[in-house]
Amino acid sequence: MMSLSLMATLGGWAQTVDTMQREVLEEVSVSAGREGVTRMSGAVNGTEIGQDELFRAACCNLGESFVTNPSVDVNYNDAAVGAKQIRLLGLDGRYVQMLCEGLPMPVAAAQPYLLGRVPGTWMRSISVSKGASSVKNGPQGITGQIDVEYLKPDEEQGVLLNLFTNSELKTEGNLEANYHITPHLSTEVLAHIEKDWMHHDENGDGWIDIPTVEQYNLSNRWKYRRGKYIGHYGYTLFDEVRHGGTMAAHEAHNPDINLHARGVEAYMKHALLLDAEHNTNLAFMGNTSIQRLGGRIGPTAYVANQNNIYAQMMLEHEFTSAHQLSTGISLRSERVEEPLSGQFYSGMSATATALAEDINPGIYAQYTFKPDYRFTAMAGLRGDYSTLHDRFYATPRLHLKWVATDWVSLRGSVGKAFRTTHPLAEHHYLAASGRTIVIDSDLPMEEAWNSGISAVFYIPAGGRTVNVSAEYFYTDFQQQVVLDYDSDPTLLHFTALDGRSYSHTFQIDASYEPSDEWQLMAAFRLNDVRCTYGGVLMEKPLQSKYKALLTVGWEPMMALWHVDLTVQLNGPGRMPTPRVDASGNPAWDERFPAYPQINLQVTRDFRHCSVYIGGENLTGYHQPVTVIDAANPWTSTFDPTMLWGPVHGVMVYAGVRLNFWRL
Repeated sequence: MMSLSLMATLGGWAQTVDTMQREVLEEVSVSAGREGVTRMSGAVNGTEIGQDELFRAACCNLGESFVTNPSVDVNYNDAAVGAKQIRLLGLDGRYVQMLCEGLPMPVAAAQPYLLGRVPGTWMRSISVSKGASSVKNGPQGITGQIDVEYLKPDEEQGVLLNLFTNSELKTEGNLEANYHITPHLSTEVLAHIEKDWMHHDENGDGWIDIPTVEQYNLSNRWKYRRGKYIGHYGYTLFDEVRHGGTMAAHEAHNPDINLHARGVEAYMKHALLLDAEHNTNLAFMGNTSIQRLGGRIGPTAYVANQNNIYAQMMLEHEFTSAHQLSTGISLRSERVEEPLSGQFYSGMSATATALAEDINPGIYAQYTFKPDYRFTAMAGLRGDYSTLHDRFYATPRLHLKWVATDWVSLRGSVGKAFRTTHPLAEHHYLAASGRTIVIDSDLPMEEAWNSGISAVFYIPAGGRTVNVSAEYFYTDFQQQVVLDYDSDPTLLHFTALDGRSYSHTFQIDASYEPSDEWQLMAAFRLNDVRCTYGGVLMEKPLQSKYKALLTVGWEPMMALWHVDLTVQLNGPGRMPTPRVDASGNPAWDERFPAYPQINLQVTRDFRHCSVYIGGENLTGYHQPVTVIDAANPWTSTFDPTMLWGPVHGVMVYAGVRLNFWRL
């Protein structure tokens, strides 16, 4: 109520100021659309999510940036450590290549928490490409790429402050400040603080619904440009503590789950423009990170030390407007060290240490043929060598785009992708389960083909245009590391694929702006994801069969107000084969139901600030049982990893974004 009163008061004051300005400048008319979602213009099938689209929701971090996106889902993996993951084309986020401005983000032990470590207000845009992507960034990306662009040091200098709180007493503060030291050199400081002040047990099972997080994140970025040289440099420091478990343990100040992550990352980019007439440039870029994750998940101690190094040199040249070539070499090094107990790897002693070190040198070439604006063909081939698997592997990819008429364009793609797995590091949250974790030795490098077709139609309606997109993607695994929930309900078994594993994804969406004030988007996606477990081809568990999405945006009063509504319907899905208790009853149902979600946000823009208030999951629907046998933590029948829906009910929030553009 206080937030609404403040918005109404400020709104009345601002309207008076705006009215005065319109009276003085009545001969000037300025209009601008919101920087929302745009389709990539090249041959790759993808979209770019702009900052204005991100601001249509709370968007506290990267994991909350896809609320209005029909292609990407974000879900909790478990109710113990609060790990989140995205899904693209029906498959888990580990099959998506995560990039930050063209450089790979650290994964492995960082994978379950990666989405929460990129603050929303730091991001300028997010590029989401589906299917086989460019070979420039490596052989990964079985289902696509997500590339995050941060705010730039050389943008208009000033200071931005974002403050946020919600009904669960989570608070955040974000600071973005940049300064132009000289006409050629600029710097930027990005800071993020977040803290959960309360523990919540909405379903009354004695278990904390969402673990509390205390995070500190600091980044300093630089840009230098003079003549034909451009340089980017920067580093990031982060520190994060997570507490979860039973309410009783928290009240005794000895939480069952206590994980502490900290690390440092650094990057650099150098570009030399050799020939402006032919767009010839030489670039060298790279990044490195050192991270440590340690603590306790119930009775299990877990520690992971991870080092990543990546370097790439590329040369791009445009022979003519129709013929372009990009070629380069790269080197990627990933080292993950995990002191383990014998419960994870069968046959290991209690003091064993798992050390996985993979060095991957690679080389690539990518040719683009574009005789005119109607046709584009992009063919790429790269070769890489893995020291961990002692294997050379080739990655071919092809993209085609044809603008058949002014009202329809077609795209097609096919390509291969590979990835090295770190099963326990990527899934260490499974240590909270009472099941025994078994990881086979000599697991293969994952390998899959992905192919897709899409069509975009531009249909005139009411003097404006309806954009309709239809697409289909098929992912087929040749080698895969499978997490088997089904063969034995007492085990979580990581094993090599023995049989088929594939994903069919069909999606159709339409967007329309009936006037300058209204934006509408509707989408429907159907997934058919299957894998072989214990010799039986089965539907993948814990995943919705379909998703329907509707977003409505209303911007009245010269776009000073923004009202954004998002409605989702998430379809039903299969649960893992249930365990049977002593009385012969299954511990959970064989399938979970469809469920709706509604989010609403109202924003008021002023000259130097924006005030917003909103609500998430306004239907109040949440998964009734998030922890199996919560009364007996850490026993063989206990399991907090059976999550398929929201873990909390209605949540309301409010925040303010302040812009101080003149230092």
